[in-house]
Amino acid sequence: MSRKSHVPASEYEQLAFHPYNVMLVLLMAAIGMLFLGIMGAWVYNRVQADLPSVHVPWLFYPNTLLLAGASWAMERARKAYRHDDAADFLRKLRLVLILSVAFLVSQAIAWYLLFVAQLDPAANNSMGYLYALSGLHFVHVLGGLPFLAWYLFRCRKRLRAEADQLVFFSDAEQRLRLRLLAMYWHFLDALWVILLLVL
Repeated sequence: MSRKSHVPASEYEQLAFHPYNVMLVLLMAAIGMLFLGIMGAWVYNRVQADLPSVHVPWLFYPNTLLLAGASWAMERARKAYRHDDAADFLRKLRLVLILSVAFLVSQAIAWYLLFVAQLDPAANNSMGYLYALSGLHFVHVLGGLPFLAWYLFRCRKRLRAEADQLVFFSDAEQRLRLRLLAMYWHFLDALWVILLLVL
């Protein structure tokens, strides 16, 4: 089932001021300040204490593509939602979940390779910052997965019957949840890119 979006622009504006939306914005601001503080400390100490450069694992770079792919899939899921395309909507949500899990697995492999190369957090202060920043980012991606998985599970149940699809795609609560998930995943993607640029 696919047709032009039936959601008025005014409804999207109302979602922007929903309490859950405001709470997520505040949460992302707090997370951003935490990362900004650690990155600021890293830059300051590197300049003042002449710390060695960080050995960034090569896997961190293809991992960026995994997160970017998850963000792309999330936007495609939103487009499918706006056009009442249940099959593509569920496919894209599954892709977001798969790419996000792949990112976490690849991150764990990257850390393992660092340990094998004896570049653990105690190796030098620079490596300590790398583990702190990438570890915090890992935790925040991991923390978002249960919400994404639960949303996907609920969507699959609601979309089994074609007769229920119109009700689902007209549900403001579902639209809000998708919006919040998309905001959080785009935020994590942007945060990861900034992290790599600083390191």
